[in-house]
Amino acid sequence: MAPLCSPASQCCASAPGGGRPARRLLPRSGALALLLLAAIARAGATDLSAEQVSGALARASAEQPAIFDGKDLSDLDLSRLDFRHASLRGTNLFASRLVSSNFTGTDLRAANLNGAWLMGADFTGARLAGASLLSVVILGGPVKAMPIFRHADLHGVRMIADLPGADLAGADLGEARIGVDIRNQGMGQMRTDLTGAHLSGANLAGADLNRSLLSFADLRGSNLRGANLFRVKLVGADLTGADVTGADFTESDVSDAILRGVTGLARAKGLAAADGPDSRASRAAP
Repeated sequence: MAPLCSPASQCCASAPGGGRPARRLLPRSGALALLLLAAIARAGATDLSAEQVSGALARASAEQPAIFDGKDLSDLDLSRLDFRHASLRGTNLFASRLVSSNFTGTDLRAANLNGAWLMGADFTGARLAGASLLSVVILGGPVKAMPIFRHADLHGVRMIADLPGADLAGADLGEARIGVDIRNQGMGQMRTDLTGAHLSGANLAGADLNRSLLSFADLRGSNLRGANLFRVKLVGADLTGADVTGADFTESDVSDAILRGVTGLARAKGLAAADGPDSRASRAAP
């Protein structure tokens, strides 16, 4: 059994027999790859059981946090647990059930959350920079609430997810890779759905959002400088006060979008063509 690391030791022993790597790289086959990796995860033992994780969290405190850095916690049911006094940096949570768990302020940098169940999970203020959230499970089961990412650090995250109406207000999504990767989707396009999502004040500078669904999203005061918005659906989205300097709107749909007080319109690429002669995008002054 691999012991948990204490703050004093700052070391994490491997599971008996060497264990499996803490993180897995997804092959280039979309949903089929996730099913394959799920089978692999079930075939071997994780570093800790759900009971061991729960026990460690029960004993944890701000002064003595539970350290799960680099651990393999894949395919475990970790629902309704409080991870606020834990560190999960580089942790493998592939296909784990995290339903209604509390990750407020938790360090999840470079964690693998591919295929994880996130219904009702709270990531407010969590540090998820460099994490991977491909094909996360949002729908199904008794919990219907979207995960919360309000003010979370999602800088450089790789994410393909259905998050309609989700709360990402004030989140840092700078350099995030949220758009479609055509080269890695031989079985058809999977795209991120942020329809009606709350992204006011969010940082999306340099983010790749190509082909994503952002209709009726709240993007007021957001930073979209240099963002890739190629073929993004922005129908009815509210970009009041947003900064779109250098953003690429080529072939995007901004009909009925609100563009009041937007900064950098003249330096945004493809916006005039995206509007088109029949566009109903509103550019009225505040």
